[in-house]
Amino acid sequence: MPTPRVLVLRAPGTNCDVETAHAFDVAGGQSERVHVGRLIENPALHKRYQILCVPGGFSYGDDIAAGRILATRMRRHLDEMIHHFVDSGDNLVLGICNGMQVLMRLGVLTAGVRSAQPVMAGGDDPEPTHEIPPATLTWNNHGRFEDRWVQLAVDETPCVFLKGIEKMYLPMAHAEGKFVARDADALDELRKAGRLAIRYCDESGEVTDETLPFPVNPNGGDANVAGVCDASGRVFGLMPHPERHIDAVQHPYWTRRQVQPEHGDGLAVFRNAVEWFA
Repeated sequence: MPTPRVLVLRAPGTNCDVETAHAFDVAGGQSERVHVGRLIENPALHKRYQILCVPGGFSYGDDIAAGRILATRMRRHLDEMIHHFVDSGDNLVLGICNGMQVLMRLGVLTAGVRSAQPVMAGGDDPEPTHEIPPATLTWNNHGRFEDRWVQLAVDETPCVFLKGIEKMYLPMAHAEGKFVARDADALDELRKAGRLAIRYCDESGEVTDETLPFPVNPNGGDANVAGVCDASGRVFGLMPHPERHIDAVQHPYWTRRQVQPEHGDGLAVFRNAVEWFA
């Protein structure tokens, strides 16, 4: 099986790059942590990699909004790299927590959803100023940072990273992780295409569109969405942290288990990415 090379993107404030690179290496990939400044200095550097991963943390201190500054720098200086990974059909992209926030700001997770009416400027001769995106991530319902383990169920989806996975138990840690769709039509379009790939759920593991109460749904997001993929299934963002549960002993109750699994639930996400290149 070929060994894909993984670009784990670093920026000021990123703090999950080491664990994420380790997870890809354990899964059989060959990872390298690369600072965004190094890529801007040498834009062709990205061509040596097959997987782009934007890991968790607080890039640029989450000033303005979580992930916005890093997304803006990538759009302004690394547009060729974004197209290389997103549009070529031969590569994968994963965004975890702050990484999902970056991918949402870039618009790559919700690309292709029908356009809304543009927002019009005021005055005698109004001009369209911008379109409302299909969905965004905003502050958790209770307005504060939340850190806990959550149950997750995989919906019917083309997502490469979730192949063969039905449910997972992973930690989450975010303040701006609430998924909000522009309107019911946009949410329905994403759902029907299998792009609402992974949802918060209770211990039954059932997928439901009815918003579940806190703490089952830790942020109050529409349809309990915890992660979204693009139409191809090659670009995936999720708010929980699979890299924090690749070993069985990382489970919060591992000493109480009667049967110890070989690996933590999150490792399958990284294995799926590596095995896609077989």
